[in-house]
Amino acid sequence: MASLDLTPVPRGHIVADESFLFEGTSVATASEPDPTHDRRRCPVYNVVIDHPDATILWDTGSHPDAGDGHWPAELYDAFTHEDTRRLADDLDAVGYDIDDIDAVVMSHLHLDHAGGLYNFAGTDVPIYVHREEFEFAHVSAKTAHGDEAYLAGDFDHDLDWHLVSGPRSTPFPDVDLFHLPGHSPGLVATAIHREEGTVILAGDIGYVRENWTERRPMGGALLWNKEDWLASCARLDDLATRFDATVVVGHDPDAMEQLQR
Repeated sequence: MASLDLTPVPRGHIVADESFLFEGTSVATASEPDPTHDRRRCPVYNVVIDHPDATILWDTGSHPDAGDGHWPAELYDAFTHEDTRRLADDLDAVGYDIDDIDAVVMSHLHLDHAGGLYNFAGTDVPIYVHREEFEFAHVSAKTAHGDEAYLAGDFDHDLDWHLVSGPRSTPFPDVDLFHLPGHSPGLVATAIHREEGTVILAGDIGYVRENWTERRPMGGALLWNKEDWLASCARLDDLATRFDATVVVGHDPDAMEQLQR
């Protein structure tokens, strides 16, 4: 087991109604026909994994033009991404260059995670993603079916796709990808087994930590399949216990602090 360094890369924040984070929030009732709607500010981040075999980038964040027409206007109105920046600039701020990246691991291909993939178009940098995610993303972006959170402009590039399949894959020694569908069909959590202890980048199994720990489902379109999500939450429980792991969840407000520690 190697000493693998993890460097968080801040990528701004998404602001969204709390009813997207938690199912049933702000529901109108007879006694309270006009409930309060609170908007929550949640971080977007990537992670650089310094591995003996490669410098790996986990996720790529939102497209820098998210608010200038790259995202559909109604989506940006609901999920407002503050401080969108170029991936190259945010990597530079933490001491890396785009050319330093040898491989990319995608938790999934939603628009706030896949928006920086264009930086790797025409290169031989492998892009690891689950096969079920790859297929569902293309159906969603190019037909009237699926999920509107996938944009062809994010991933329809000349990319060196490496499709993983099944419940577990290991693209690099001590780096495991675990299939945890629910938020999306092909969501994967990345377990990084370090000398200092295992860290699991769980991605959007929860938008915030309470989704997972308290089994509070995400609302709106943030939960593709609740039955799969519940099974994935139980699997993440098992992984966290088995590896005695630190688990970093989605856009949780404490995610950056966890990673910096």
